[in-house]
Amino acid sequence: MQLVVARIGRAHGIKGEVTVEVRTDEPELRLGPGARLATDPAANGPLTIETGRVHSGRLLLRFEGVRDRTAAEALRNTLLIADVDPAELPEDPEEFYDHQLIDLDVVLTDGTEIGRITEISHLPSQDLFIVERPDGSEVMIPFVEEIVTEIDLEEQRAVITPPPGLIDDSQAVIVSSRDEEASEPGNDA
Repeated sequence: MQLVVARIGRAHGIKGEVTVEVRTDEPELRLGPGARLATDPAANGPLTIETGRVHSGRLLLRFEGVRDRTAAEALRNTLLIADVDPAELPEDPEEFYDHQLIDLDVVLTDGTEIGRITEISHLPSQDLFIVERPDGSEVMIPFVEEIVTEIDLEEQRAVITPPPGLIDDSQAVIVSSRDEEASEPGNDA
């Protein structure tokens, strides 16, 4: 199975290094020196990582055969793809690969069916499950411990306890600071 593990950003310096947007929880495993990665577009690869280092909080990589800024800049926006055994699991039991989560049934703690995970959206602050409901509509569920209480790969389901309004708009609770101000003594609105 192939997984996207990074996207190449802009060139850094004049010796062929590039910045990368990491898309794996295991960069030390997937993006270490000697790793040979397929690319999208395929014409840009495969690429073998020669060196890697962190600079100002950003991962910089240099690939074999890429020796100058021009060659590095030509790789911009290329996706780096690793071959991963589908049976391989992350080291941390609380982490999951996207392919393990796609197609899981999403249910409430009482067993009520919500839908099926069709996509994982990776945002800077958190990941989101994109869930297709039985009626064809979609709902986004934050993949956070407070909401997704259990991932059961054997039963192929994700159990959630959503706050009011996340699944059903009619249950949404709208809180306004104006309501609080108007109810305070001495405030005649």
